[in-house]
Amino acid sequence: MNPLLLTDGYKVDHRRQYPEGTTVVYSNWTPRKSRIDGVDEVVFFGLQYFIKKYILEDFETYFFKQPKAKVVAEYARRINNYLGENKVGTQHIEDLHDLGYIPMVIKALPEGASVPIRVPMFTMYNTLPEFFWLTNYFETLVSAVVWMPCTSATIAKQYRKILDKYASETSSIPEFVDWQGHDFSMRGMAGIEASLISACGHLLSFSGTDTIPAVDFLEKYYNANSDTELIGGSVSATEHSVMCMGTMNDEIGTFKRLICEVYPNGIVSIVSDTWDLWKVLTEYIPQLKSEILNRNGKVVIRPDSGDPVDIICGNPKGKTEAEKKGVVELLWDTFGGQKNKHGYKELDSHIGAIYGDSITLERATQICERLKAKGFASTNVVLGIGSYTYQYNTRDTFGFAMKATYGEVNGEGREIFKDPITDDGTKKSAKGLIKITLENDSYELHDQVTWDEEGKGALKEVFRDGKLLVDSSLSEIRNILKK
Repeated sequence: MNPLLLTDGYKVDHRRQYPEGTTVVYSNWTPRKSRIDGVDEVVFFGLQYFIKKYILEDFETYFFKQPKAKVVAEYARRINNYLGENKVGTQHIEDLHDLGYIPMVIKALPEGASVPIRVPMFTMYNTLPEFFWLTNYFETLVSAVVWMPCTSATIAKQYRKILDKYASETSSIPEFVDWQGHDFSMRGMAGIEASLISACGHLLSFSGTDTIPAVDFLEKYYNANSDTELIGGSVSATEHSVMCMGTMNDEIGTFKRLICEVYPNGIVSIVSDTWDLWKVLTEYIPQLKSEILNRNGKVVIRPDSGDPVDIICGNPKGKTEAEKKGVVELLWDTFGGQKNKHGYKELDSHIGAIYGDSITLERATQICERLKAKGFASTNVVLGIGSYTYQYNTRDTFGFAMKATYGEVNGEGREIFKDPITDDGTKKSAKGLIKITLENDSYELHDQVTWDEEGKGALKEVFRDGKLLVDSSLSEIRNILKK
């Protein structure tokens, strides 16, 4: 598709609506509000993908390399059919095609940085006066692509904080947290692109993912290399259809076959609540104890129904003793393990647990806290983080918006801003040109600066006039995030 049609309908005629003599439009991308308690910084991620995929790949392939008459005719047909005969025109489209590149500067903070609410992550402005209309023409496309990777990367970082905290307090293997948050979200996301950009946001903080194409995505757009570094990985695992096909009457036979014949070594995760989780834990698994302990690897028990906190940690109000104990304690009863230097129990290395349904930040905290209260290390369980976490968000989760704050008309600069009297302050924008500084490890906004001052801040050019100037790697971004 002609990428100039990847925009909101009201955008196409703004060129004629700006004041006569407009030559520059300068805009910024900013998270304006947090709707997640305790989160006041947002991880910046996804701009490099946007530049490579849409500005460099799609514009090059579907616009600049197409015959001018073809793309202009397509544009005219679509706009005229959409708005009716009007004076939007096509000369500006022809002029852009003749130019052969996107005449824009994008200046940004480093991807992976945690940016305070109301501090811009990047700015955009046109480099040729006749293309002033392009800056905010991009707003729709920028917004549609960039808000989700930022949001998912931010939420993943919150999971990482929670799991790191409890691992440091209760576990002898804090490095296991790399694998403790596992992305299960792909099937529940709003399309393939959404699943990929979200999954990559997750992989800034964790190594575990079931979204295979996220690895290819990071190799293509973020200079990763799965031959030389760990981008993301998973383990062999069953699903309910496998267990059902083995029949309910021979469920223990299915477990034994998987453990002894199909996967005699390594890690295998077995869904265990197809029928009766508590029977699996109190009858079948104890019968297979010697087979499990004699394997060179780990068997991971996976329930995925019911309240995850109660299933993993036990429900004090449960009807049976098994329900009251929960998965981790029942596995301890069968396999034991050892107490670490912190005084918390860690399951024998041949057995473990994962829960991958309806996990939230709050539930992750509750699971870790209740395991701690029972004397168990938090790293006894892996959490599968799915679309219940990553899809239950919108652009408004962090109030993302791209807004113009400066322009030039007939050679004179105009500091512009919005501050609706009917708003709670969320939509109040910065004013004029912008400079971002890093002070005491936190980014700060300075608006109404001069062009000279604007050029001296933390925002660095990453794109200019069709050229990518900064090409970051996944490892660099992960290191920035960890700081």
